[in-house]
Amino acid sequence: MNWSENVTLWVIGCIIILLLLAWIIRRVIGRGQRIRSEANPRKITIKDIDKMEDGSEFELYLYHLFEQLGYDEVHKTTSSRDFGADLVFVDRLGRRSVIQAKRYGANHPVGLSAVQEIYTSMRYYEADRSIVLTSARYTEACRTLAAVNGVKLLDREDLMELILLFKARRVEEALELIEEDDHEPIETWQSRRKRQSR
Repeated sequence: MNWSENVTLWVIGCIIILLLLAWIIRRVIGRGQRIRSEANPRKITIKDIDKMEDGSEFELYLYHLFEQLGYDEVHKTTSSRDFGADLVFVDRLGRRSVIQAKRYGANHPVGLSAVQEIYTSMRYYEADRSIVLTSARYTEACRTLAAVNGVKLLDREDLMELILLFKARRVEEALELIEEDDHEPIETWQSRRKRQSR
């Protein structure tokens, strides 16, 4: 074998290896995209949620999750006329609940508008409860406004716990996490004024 034949074999070998690597990378990326597009709660992790293109994928995932948790009358609203709610469902106590889903980065906090929008949507959907569920965290102002208006907030830690409970088939605990009322202390404008005037 001469030098030019060795070089030719080496080049062909490199091309085959590169093609094989490209195929493997494409399969791995495609698998993640396929899992996210299926929105299968049994397969999706918090990392998949973080990689979702937009909020509609997150909403679809939550729709499937709430259906598989056994909730009645789970509806995904239309994005163009959702009036502030992304999902509507009836819980075990027969209460109609509305959810606003916020898929943000882990360090991007959800602000006041999420609470304002979900709270005002309750009338349109004739709901008894309102929930904001995010893959991020909330600002302090958002937490205060939610507490004053009885809006349930589920943050990133709650979402990760919900995913874990669901995958572990601990459905009862997952439902309790969603349905329990928040008991954060509420400081209203009036109570703050009284405290400051002392």
